[in-house]
Amino acid sequence: MSCPFKPKWERRKDARPQELLAAALELFVERGFAATRLDDVARTAGVSKGTLYLYFSSKEELFKAVVRESIVPLIGAAEDAIGQFNGSSEELFRLITHTWWDNVGNTKLSGLPKLMMAEAGNFPELARFYQEEVVDRGENLMKTVLRRGMERGEFRQVDLEIDARILTAPVIMMMMWKHSQGVCQIDPGKLDTYLEHYIEIALHSLRI
Repeated sequence: MSCPFKPKWERRKDARPQELLAAALELFVERGFAATRLDDVARTAGVSKGTLYLYFSSKEELFKAVVRESIVPLIGAAEDAIGQFNGSSEELFRLITHTWWDNVGNTKLSGLPKLMMAEAGNFPELARFYQEEVVDRGENLMKTVLRRGMERGEFRQVDLEIDARILTAPVIMMMMWKHSQGVCQIDPGKLDTYLEHYIEIALHSLRI
C-alpha cells in the first residue's frame, strides 16, 4: 500500500535542473555566493547533493547556469527586439527599460547585481563571467539604442561609451535598493515610480 503522504521534497525527475536553478537563485540572493552551500541548494530543491552533482560540477558552474538560463536569454531577446523595432528611438528606450524592469528588476534576479558588487573581489573569475555575459551586453544594448537615435536624428550626439554606462547605472542602483537593509533602502512599492522618473529624465537629456 502506498503512503498517501508523499515527502515534501519529492520532485519529478525532469523538473530537477530548473528546480535546482530556482533554489540556487533564491539562496544566492538571500545569502550571497560564499555563504550558499550546495547541501542547502539540494535540500531546497528537494534532491540529494549527489543528484545536484549530476547536473552541475561545482557551485561556480551552478551560478553560471543560473545566469545563463535566466538573464542571458532576456538580453538575447532584447537584442532581437531592437533589430526588429520600427517605432521611434524614444519608444524603443521605454520598451527596453520597462521590459528589463518587468523581467529582472521586479523578480529575484534583481538581487544578482548586489551579490556581484559584494563578492567580485573574492571571486574574480565569476566577476569576469558576469561582466562579459551580463554587464557588457547590457551596456551594448544601451549603446545600440543611443546609436539608433543619433543616426535617425532623434537623439542628440552623445559619447556612447560613457553615456551608455551612465544610463544603465540608475536601473542597477534601483535593483540594489530592493535588497538593501537600512542603507539606501526605499519603499519597494515606489520603485515603479522611480523608474518612470528615471525614464523621463533620461529622455529629456537625450532629446534634440
